[in-house]
Amino acid sequence: MAPYESDRTAGAEGLPDEADDVRAGRRKAARYVVPVAVVGVAAATIGLVPALADSGDPSLPKITAEQLIEKIAKSDVQQLSGTVKVSTDLGLPSLGGLESGMLSGVTKGSGGSSADPQSKLMELASGTHTVRVAADGPDKAKVSVLENAAEYSIIHNGNDVWAYDSKSNEVYHSTAPAAEKGQEKAPKDVPTTPKQLADEALKSVDDTTSVTVDGTAQVAGRDAYKLLIKPKQSGSTVGAITVAVDAKTGVPLKFTLVPTSGGAAVVDAGFTQVAFAKPAASTFDFTPPKGAKVTEGKDSKGSKDLKGSKGSKAPESAPSRGDLGKGLDGLKTVGKGWSTIAEFDTGGQGMPSGSSSQGGNVSGFLNSLGDHVKGKFGSGTVFSTRLVNALITDDGKVYAGAVTKDALVKAANAAH
Repeated sequence: MAPYESDRTAGAEGLPDEADDVRAGRRKAARYVVPVAVVGVAAATIGLVPALADSGDPSLPKITAEQLIEKIAKSDVQQLSGTVKVSTDLGLPSLGGLESGMLSGVTKGSGGSSADPQSKLMELASGTHTVRVAADGPDKAKVSVLENAAEYSIIHNGNDVWAYDSKSNEVYHSTAPAAEKGQEKAPKDVPTTPKQLADEALKSVDDTTSVTVDGTAQVAGRDAYKLLIKPKQSGSTVGAITVAVDAKTGVPLKFTLVPTSGGAAVVDAGFTQVAFAKPAASTFDFTPPKGAKVTEGKDSKGSKDLKGSKGSKAPESAPSRGDLGKGLDGLKTVGKGWSTIAEFDTGGQGMPSGSSSQGGNVSGFLNSLGDHVKGKFGSGTVFSTRLVNALITDDGKVYAGAVTKDALVKAANAAH
């Protein structure tokens, strides 16, 4: 039920200036980043329990979609604490021990510390997680992922950013400039809250997107409006995104992304408890536990092991998120909005050939994870999740996006 003045789509006349500014300021990046950013959040961050049921149907004043977007943009909550439940279901194949080994290798491959946020997030790309969050202004934030008897935390306090993995008793420390007003209020490496997810989704608000208000709900005991974001275009794997927005503060309380293929949500993240009060100052205090191995990031000075021996210093060649773009200077995009496809040349030989005695086993394994396709481009393999698909041709070209397999094949044919 949608008893609101919300049948207009983004880009219609009458959009408030500030909301229009928000859209315009983000639109350039959104052309490619929109679908992929949402996907990146789904694949690299933490998602909450699908069974975060809305309860009740509170009676709230009518509001348009444009007004609700503006309400989110104007929200300036500086202090909060709460528990978030996240569930991510990308539909990745289960690789058993191989999958665990790969993730373990990635974890130890980034500076040698299991506490390094860049590698730790790889372990949180699927499944259900409980996350505790707290923030007090732009320079104090804490995110803790609770896993059985273990806990992984990132604490941002002033210029210091600490990450602690209780399971391995390892600490990762780096420094960062104090955040300016308006910057992200939680560590950017861990976009775990519904607000951070919603910010990415709202980058898609342009003429390729339908935005409406889809009724009301109660989330974590608070009244909320439901903002419904849907691609107008065909070919996208994103079916719809629903953001439950706190009626009083404008803070997104719950984020749900469902694919066009149906079934369970790909990402379902929402507060189960939330309070907009100043957290205790001690929340953001951190001292490495006795005996913990401390790894210093490349932006930090000094490194020590609290046992008294030399600690592990991240090598200059430790990969960072920026490194992923190196060698992709030829990257270009085709299409627009939700149907955007990234195209680039790896400069390699594409997938290993099954005719090679050395590559046969590898080829067979990889082909079991993907679908072999042919076209004007020759042949290639499509690797799929419920949200992101990628076509790798035999000559090393890659086409990827939150689009269907058919859309990738069409793009590859058009490029040849």
